[in-house]
Amino acid sequence: MVSHTALYISNSEDKEKLIKRIICEDLFGEFSGLNGALFSKSTLDKFMQDEVRHDKYDVLTKTNNSLVNSSEGERKIALLEHLINLNPQYLVIDNVFGNLDTNAQKSIVKTLEGLAQSIPIIQITTRKRDILPFIDKCYKIENNTPVLCKKATLLEKQTNSIFNLHLPKPYIAHVKEYDTLVKFNQVTISYESKCIVKNINWEIKPGEFWQLSGPNGSGKSTLLSLISGDNPKAYNQDISLFGVKKGSGESIWDIKRKIGYFSSEYLRGFERSQAIEKMIISGFFDSVGLYKKPNERQVAIAHQWLKILNMYHLKDSPFLSLSVGHQRLVLIARAMVKQPPLLILDEPTNGLDDFDAALFTTLVNKIATETQTAMLYVSHQVEENLLKPDFIYQLQPHETGSTGKYLKCN
Repeated sequence: MVSHTALYISNSEDKEKLIKRIICEDLFGEFSGLNGALFSKSTLDKFMQDEVRHDKYDVLTKTNNSLVNSSEGERKIALLEHLINLNPQYLVIDNVFGNLDTNAQKSIVKTLEGLAQSIPIIQITTRKRDILPFIDKCYKIENNTPVLCKKATLLEKQTNSIFNLHLPKPYIAHVKEYDTLVKFNQVTISYESKCIVKNINWEIKPGEFWQLSGPNGSGKSTLLSLISGDNPKAYNQDISLFGVKKGSGESIWDIKRKIGYFSSEYLRGFERSQAIEKMIISGFFDSVGLYKKPNERQVAIAHQWLKILNMYHLKDSPFLSLSVGHQRLVLIARAMVKQPPLLILDEPTNGLDDFDAALFTTLVNKIATETQTAMLYVSHQVEENLLKPDFIYQLQPHETGSTGKYLKCN
């Protein structure tokens, strides 16, 4: 009988070093002399670099598209099929479900279940929920050594007792109270002959907590771009933002000043070695970096956020010295220093390990409870028992364009 292993790690582990130990140093003492394959972001990146730099297309999707011009789900499915065709004697898979919708995940699980009948599979994961159903043994890394453990005991740290301080009062009380922040009436968006979303009716009111869900390609990014003011197609639609009908004279900056925005992709934009304190203060000026002198109240609010995050003692430390999870906490504080009417969280837990995901969502739930900021959480996955939205707006793909379905959470 073929045996399969999961390595459950945190983001503090050196994943590349761990993979090298598995493949080159035979960490488990089972694969010496065998020909293995690696399913990982680094493998995918290498094939995409070959496409861009050398016009070399070794991996194509089912529709014969290049990897660069395909969705994340199509890329991962194509890579897995390519590796299987190499007839490896074992397979190492890392973060197999990242950025994938439910259907793509089911497709990959089905393929791996078939492969598991013939060769060993070693899974590396930071999320307990992602452990494949056919895994026999689970390990945690302790002192650089894999320690056998039961799946039920993997996540033991608790986050219930953190973030006990109250959030700061708004820097500027909203001069105008809005009955409705976002209102879509029969909104339909098409590009050339392809309809992306059709007849969308949706309303977000102050203080509400929404999740926008739907599979990859269903139009989530399109709706976000309409709300944030970045999509010119909004001018031909019946859309109102913060009480003003789109196209009646508002500027894109008037809209953006009323929105706090967080995306896991934002981390790529903060590459300079700026202090954590300055990073948070820069949220008052919507700038990447601090170029204006803040006033005393702005500094005081930033310090209050640092104390809430238990990071005041780190205020002068470089932002890049933090773990990925703590960087995201700082970016949420940066987005919230002005307490905007609307906070958008775009795939906020993507790439986090279990503990950091719990930490992050605890802070988000606190913001939802203690402020009048409405929140829009965008994801194709539900963070069960972590995030607690009031409502879900679910996009359902159709050939004629995705439609929307309203759900109220218990």
